[in-house]
Amino acid sequence: MAVKRKKIGAAGRFGAGYGKVKNKLIAVERKQRIKQECPFCKGTAKRDNRSIWKCIKCSKVFAGGAFHLENQRVKN
Repeated sequence: MAVKRKKIGAAGRFGAGYGKVKNKLIAVERKQRIKQECPFCKGTAKRDNRSIWKCIKCSKVFAGGAFHLENQRVKN
């Protein structure tokens, strides 16, 4: 009888022996793949480079977190 394996997701590309690294990577990549909200217009922001984000709706370019936008206070 086959053994049921735990679903790992995107971190399945690593083999056995990378337990803690896989768990940390899973947490970061889940946050990264969630739609990010632009702090200016509440549109969708996409990551351009590391910590550089661009809003699709208002075309503003701004700095944020490396992999996901963190809650930041924006001065208008």
